[in-house]
Amino acid sequence: MKKILTLLAAAATLCAAAATPELPSRDEVLKTARLVNGYFMEKYADPTAGMPYPSRNRVYESNIWTRAVYYEGLMALHSIYPDNAYIDYARRWADFHKWGMRRDQTPTRNADNYCCSQTYIDLYRLCGEPHMIVKTKAVMNMLVNTPQVDDWTWIDAIQMGMPVLVKLGVTTGDDRYCQKAYQMYEWSRNTLAGGLYNQQEGLWWRDKDFIPPYKEPNGRNCYWSRGNGWVVAALVRVLDELPADAPHRELYTQDLRDMCRALVKCRREDGFWNVSLHDGSHFGGRELSGTALFVYGMAWGINNGVLDRDEYLPVVVSSWEAMCREAVHANGFLGYVQGTGKEPKDGQPVSYDSVPDFEDYGTGCFLLAASEVYKLQ
Repeated sequence: MKKILTLLAAAATLCAAAATPELPSRDEVLKTARLVNGYFMEKYADPTAGMPYPSRNRVYESNIWTRAVYYEGLMALHSIYPDNAYIDYARRWADFHKWGMRRDQTPTRNADNYCCSQTYIDLYRLCGEPHMIVKTKAVMNMLVNTPQVDDWTWIDAIQMGMPVLVKLGVTTGDDRYCQKAYQMYEWSRNTLAGGLYNQQEGLWWRDKDFIPPYKEPNGRNCYWSRGNGWVVAALVRVLDELPADAPHRELYTQDLRDMCRALVKCRREDGFWNVSLHDGSHFGGRELSGTALFVYGMAWGINNGVLDRDEYLPVVVSSWEAMCREAVHANGFLGYVQGTGKEPKDGQPVSYDSVPDFEDYGTGCFLLAASEVYKLQ
């Protein structure tokens, strides 16, 4: 009997070991993150330069949302590898834009235009120079002091705007910013066109145009991968700021849990997610930006006790390894990044060698994921 019990115990130990994936080497995670970022900083050595868009015959300012998302990732990389070159690069960018919004439109209600303020606040926290957040405070004060809560009509805006309000609220100690963030989130979640968040399925419609009767070709609801990734990232970046007893923290936490539970169910076998979460036949194939944002959210959830480690660690590890293996080129270029848009058909084709219209946000998403995968223990 004793021998049998010993064998059973050994078998149980082996099964547990098999169920627990080996964590990625921190050295390798950092090496890959630095490679990807190094490619970007070398190619775009001048952070003040405009961003050409040949098909539209125009050049965009380098503080639009796509570049702002890159700097979110850069600051996350700096948090695990504090290279002064990263801060110098970010400061040159912010100084050039006079710490202002796109086109220096200080009184803007467009979240895409003030997404850059996430990095301005991060730099202010490091450097403590008041001018860094003067224009950010002006915009956020305008939001707080006006009654509208209906600005975020597309779910991307939740990531672009919500963390700015919460970061500023935590930085200044003024709870009005965090309360406004909740009011605007709640309107998008529950009120706009009946609510962009489908609580039954744990996923978000990108905007009112995709709410039923709109359907994917296979007859299911249309949930865009990167759009849902933006909401995951917003929840993570807000929860990472708020104290444990903050109002509405429980709702944000539950939304993140429910989204991650839904996302695991529609993950591809190869570790990526399709651009269309519920219809893999509609421009199906690997897509990196949404995948990276989901890895970011799930890894953060594990690291902060929000998600069950045993359930989500295998997902995070296999998806991270898939991105590194299948999408990262030898020089740091990222393949399988869907170009800008708002639904599966946009920004196509998506392939290993395809170059999206803007490279910056894909890099930012990847660096956010790397920063949390690095912290796994």
